[in-house]
Parts: sequence; C-alpha cells; structure tokens
Amino acid sequence: MKRLAAIIVVLLTLVIFVGCSKADTVKADEVEKENTPIEEQEVEKKVEAEVPVIKEEIDLKAIQANEAGEIMVLMYHHIKEPEAEWSRTPEGFRRDLENLYEKGFRPISLNDYVAGNITTEAGFTPVVLTFDDGNQNNFNMIQNSSGEWVIDPDSAVGILVDFNEKHPDFPLKATFYINGGTPFGQKEWVQHKLNFIVEKGMEIGNHTNTHIDFTQASGEKMQEELGKLKELVSKHVANYEVNTLALPFGSKPKNQELRRYLVEGSYGAISYKHVAILEVGWDPYRSPFHKDFDFTRIRRVRASETKVDGVGMYDWIKAFESGKRVRYISDGDPDTISLPKKYQEQIKLPSDKTLRTYH
Repeated sequence: MKRLAAIIVVLLTLVIFVGCSKADTVKADEVEKENTPIEEQEVEKKVEAEVPVIKEEIDLKAIQANEAGEIMVLMYHHIKEPEAEWSRTPEGFRRDLENLYEKGFRPISLNDYVAGNITTEAGFTPVVLTFDDGNQNNFNMIQNSSGEWVIDPDSAVGILVDFNEKHPDFPLKATFYINGGTPFGQKEWVQHKLNFIVEKGMEIGNHTNTHIDFTQASGEKMQEELGKLKELVSKHVANYEVNTLALPFGSKPKNQELRRYLVEGSYGAISYKHVAILEVGWDPYRSPFHKDFDFTRIRRVRASETKVDGVGMYDWIKAFESGKRVRYISDGDPDTISLPKKYQEQIKLPSDKTLRTYH
C-alpha cells in the first residue's frame, strides 16, 4: 500500500509540472522583470548600448586602399545635342555614367568630399558630379503621351535618376550650380525642381545671381551677387543652406583682399559662408586629407570628349589607369584614413580620424 501511495504522489507531481505551460513561464519572467528595480533595468540597457560594433577587417593591400589619392570633380554644363566643348549629349552623358560605374567610380556629395566624410565602398573611388548655369536641359519637365507631367528622361536629372534606379550602388549625388532669374527654366516648376533636388539628396550651389565676372567686381557687388542667389533659394526651399560656390568663368577679383567675400559675406539680412569654392580647372584635385588641400581652390575636370586640350574626363581616367596620376581608393570606413606608408607624409590627420598604413 505504501508503495502504491508513493507512485500516486509521483504521478500527481508530474501532472502539476506538465501543467505549467510555456506561456506561464514567460509571464513569470515578465513579472520578475516588472519587479526589478528601475536602476537595475537602466544598467542592463546601458550595458547593451555599450557593446562595441565590430567592424569588418579589410585587407588594405588587396583593395589597394589609398586615401591620399586624387578625386575628380566633374564639370558639366549643357546636356543637349550636338556635342561641343560645353555640351554633352544625353547619350554621351549616359555613356559617362556607364564608364564611371564599370571603372569603379561612385558619386559622393561635394559637401562630403570637403568634409572628408567619405563612405564610398571599400575598393572604389569617389567622384563628384557638378552642373553649371541651371540650364533647362539639366532639369526639364515634359508631358507624356497621357498628358502627365514627368521629368524629361533626356535631361541630366532624368538620366541620373534612371541610372540610380538601375544601379542602386551608384548613389544619386550631384550639385547643381544655378543663377538667379528662373533656374532650370519653366517658371511654374522652379519650386518643384529645387525641392526635388534637395529631397533626393542632391545639392544646390551658388553660381551668382547674374553669372558675373568677378575680375573687376567690388566687394559690395560680390556680396550682392552671392547673397541674392542664396535669398532666391531660401524663398523656394525651406531650411536649406547654400554653402558651396562655383566661380563663373573661373573668375576671381584681381584685388586679393576682396577674395574673402568669395568665402563669406552678407547682403542685407542675408549672410553666406561657403565651405567649397570650385574653379574651372582642368585636372583631378587633392584628397581632402592632403596637407595642401585648399577648399577655396578646388579644380574640376571637363566632362568632355572634344579633345580640345587633352584634359577631359577620359584622359584622366587613362592617367589613373597608367599610374601617371594617383587615384583615391576608399577603405570603406569614414573614420579611418588608409594608404600605403610611403604617402603618410602627405597627410594632415584630422583629430577625429585614425590613420592606417601598409607596405
């Protein structure tokens, strides 16, 4: 009898144990958490937040990382027929993008370039796309067969958006340098176009109000030209800071003292400050980490195949490939600067970056 009673007790115990469902266990855990002092819960959260993010190690030598190399800032004007020194045909522009993509170039914003905030994928080369004058063929609106207004697929913006959709790893980054009046033509579309550019992550730059030649301009006139353009953009795009300048004709005041107004100044209630000033130029410019990098003298490359002077985009790509010019190759990490040790002396190391070298 005693043995039978013992068996019954064991069976009852098992039934009670099995009856405790998984859901009951979870609820018990929740109750326990609720009863945990707030201070302990905060400590647990803090510990989780302090867990370091482990970055993937990159073989710098294998990808030939060199962030002391040069970067092309490409200069476009018209996107139209026929091909000319300051005009690129729509098909020519598409061919440019295809070649850049195939040869490992990836667009970044001008602001990221001058700030040294380069997030380009490891092994690839950043490139900056710029368009001067705010021509309508840079951003044109047309009606399709259904009568709907759409972006002209043969305009610069139409081509860039289409290429980015086909190649998401080719970022939609470009800076459009506009003048006053009616940027991109089509007065009724000005606000839409300027906001579209900003919302898509592209940039608007200052090209002065009237495309003035700064050579003989007074300090007052310079500030008026630059302040009015910024004022125009502010009327159409809320909370947007126009902070880069492309010099019309590449011109600068002959009076050296007046050149400070290219960087900053004011017109009425409008003040401006430029973090980058672009020249017309002819060749790739320095790494933003180079000790001689000068944000007021950034040279550009003509995006042209006219072979007027042998300094077009394709000429410099060949120079990179042949080793005549040193190409910037990203390590994929904006917090580090990676390069072969022999280039170390060229670098001015920012306080927020870590230097990595290899032989």
